[in-house]
Amino acid sequence: MSISRSLKIVATLYRYGLDDFLAGHSKLALLRTLFRLCPIRRDTVSPLPMRMRLALESLGPIFVKFGQVLSTRRDLLPPEYAEELALLQDRVPPFDGEIARQVVERSLGRKIEELFVDFDLKPVASASVAQVHKAWLRRPDGGKGREVAVKVLRPAILPVIEQDLSLMRALAGWVEKLFADGKRLKPREVVAEFDKYLHDELDLMHEAANASQLRRNFKGSDMLIVPEVFYDYSSREVLTLEWMHGIPVGQIDRLREAGVDLKKLSRFGVEIFFTQVFRHGFFHADMHPGNIFVAADGRYIALDFGIVGSLTETDKHYLAVNFLAFFNRDYHRVATAHIESGWVPKDTRAEELEAAVRTVCEPIFEKPLSQISFGMVLLRLFETSRRFNVEIQPQLVLLQKTLLNIEGLGRQLDPELDLWDTAKPFLTKWMNEQIGWRGLLRTLKNEAPQWATTLPTLPRKLHDTLNSAKTDLLVEGYIHLMREQKRQNFLLLLIAILLAGLLAKNLL
Repeated sequence: MSISRSLKIVATLYRYGLDDFLAGHSKLALLRTLFRLCPIRRDTVSPLPMRMRLALESLGPIFVKFGQVLSTRRDLLPPEYAEELALLQDRVPPFDGEIARQVVERSLGRKIEELFVDFDLKPVASASVAQVHKAWLRRPDGGKGREVAVKVLRPAILPVIEQDLSLMRALAGWVEKLFADGKRLKPREVVAEFDKYLHDELDLMHEAANASQLRRNFKGSDMLIVPEVFYDYSSREVLTLEWMHGIPVGQIDRLREAGVDLKKLSRFGVEIFFTQVFRHGFFHADMHPGNIFVAADGRYIALDFGIVGSLTETDKHYLAVNFLAFFNRDYHRVATAHIESGWVPKDTRAEELEAAVRTVCEPIFEKPLSQISFGMVLLRLFETSRRFNVEIQPQLVLLQKTLLNIEGLGRQLDPELDLWDTAKPFLTKWMNEQIGWRGLLRTLKNEAPQWATTLPTLPRKLHDTLNSAKTDLLVEGYIHLMREQKRQNFLLLLIAILLAGLLAKNLL
């Protein structure tokens, strides 16, 4: 652990008055006293959530990214902190284009002139982990080929990340020990989750695979375009994607000038989200306006596939049940769905959870349906669940964050967007497909390959079982069943004889 970096963190805590978090901790009273005696000017006036955001910004891009991830954990943070951290921006100066050239050549094993007809050394975008350059592929005949975006990993970024992660782990340990709510907040688990997310970003082939999966899921879609991945020009440090021409979705005036149907576009956003979640169980989890463009034909263009979420069939089922039950005000079903799914402990009393959910959700229905936020519904349920020792699953947190982004975007395009009106038919149809005969046929189809390999082996497995140590017990059970069968057969024969006798008597 770097001593200089540790000292910088301590100095930052002091400068932004974050020792206020330590108020009430007798073990650290001396440290707070020393802080107050220091003559250097510091901010103790601004709201504490704002000071926390400013401190993270001053500590650099990795801490900024951590704050961004932390802002999505509204199940853990008070709302004012989550909202403040959501303002964090990944403002990182680009690194030299010549260095980017060297990374590309070293990683792909060829001179850049052999790979591209033209490679713009000036990046078009820059972030904490990588930056993007515009280029044109070289055709076999030497001519200018496809226009592409080349994402290049920052050189020597791994040691910086490992150093900051080490410090975060140490800080997480202190938070867990010093704060009364420390264990419930699970700071070490949050840092571990961030660690995994960050290391996934360091392998651009991970992002390439995500993009390919999403592109395959939306092949031929009239709502969403996903750029093609050029694997021959990609590696762990370099990702080459089809260059996408479009208008940033946040530029509403340009979209209007281009004749884009904003109402239709807003509905597309909702349908794309629910299609990803319930049809595919695989969703782009970083769909903020900076990662979304609009094509000339009115379709969305998705970019930046470093963060994705996935859901199990169980998660999808209970999410749909929760949404449908919520909008039908069936709070008892919301409560039982939470218990059945394992999102709350099995010993939770459904009536208590039902009452808590009703208390939170009823005020929401005072608004028109067009103003109700799906994301806020999930957020309120997460907040309610704190009382019931719920451990919110990471994929559900990603889902809630993505849903808030989609809703904000949809209502920016069309303030009158009624998400429930768009989503309810989709969810109802999906649920009918899951529990109806179509669902049964799909399950049979999915299980058929397993049955094809299992059924032929049953005689051998039965033989092995009979020859195992449990043979005596099985034989005893078999003999018992045979005796019962014989006894029943005897009784049936006796009844048959009596009936035959009665029938013969009546006939005579």
